[in-house]
Amino acid sequence: MATAYEKIAGGLRARIRAGELAPGDKLPSEATLVKESGKSGPTVQRALSVLQEEGLIEKRHGIGNFVRKPRTKALRDNCRHQWEKDRARESVELRKQTGATEHDTGLEIDDLVFYASYRKTKATAELAEVFGLPEGTPLLKRTYRTRYAAETAPFNLVTSHLVHSMVEGNADLLDDANEPWPGGTQNQLHTVGIELDRIEERVTARPPTPEETEELELLPGTSVIVLRKISYDIKDRVVDVSDITLPGDRTELLFTTRLERW
Repeated sequence: MATAYEKIAGGLRARIRAGELAPGDKLPSEATLVKESGKSGPTVQRALSVLQEEGLIEKRHGIGNFVRKPRTKALRDNCRHQWEKDRARESVELRKQTGATEHDTGLEIDDLVFYASYRKTKATAELAEVFGLPEGTPLLKRTYRTRYAAETAPFNLVTSHLVHSMVEGNADLLDDANEPWPGGTQNQLHTVGIELDRIEERVTARPPTPEETEELELLPGTSVIVLRKISYDIKDRVVDVSDITLPGDRTELLFTTRLERW
């Protein structure tokens, strides 16, 4: 049998799902819910906490509780890398029309806000081992954030490392003012004669750090998906190591495995 707070939460949940309370609408005040339900303030507060944890409502301190607007979802599939490679040698006009985030979300390029920051750094022991290079090898560290203009949180947190000596032949690749780069990383590498052979992705999940919770605007209890992406060229060199933190409440990973016919 449902408890008192579960009944209150269930009633509000039903009104939200039926559209009676639409995204952005303010919920009845706690005092009103106490009066309507005949239950105590703590019982009503617990019911509201349940809906907050489910991501259905959000509390704006000093204002009240509101139906949460659904965040734009991202579907990240493993075919995206071939899609990007196919575009790497297309004309700049075609490459400017869309990018990986648009591919994942269905949004248009004008819907997005981009941020990029580059700096020269040195390979840590961990990164040096992945690249198969000496510790301290100069790298280009790139940080990316992309968000929907109608939202405030980015779709993910991306940190990419390239071997500096491999890309310095094209000065444009060292300048973050050139982002978003039409055609993405595969086109950037193509400009210095690098063709990718394969991409290895390792996926884990964990609780977010406080900083990740704040930047990704995560609800309590939401996990993050952590993806380590390693790109190998046709000479079997590691040419890019990217660490991507994805919010678990708005990201779906899709893996399609083609099987050979008998």
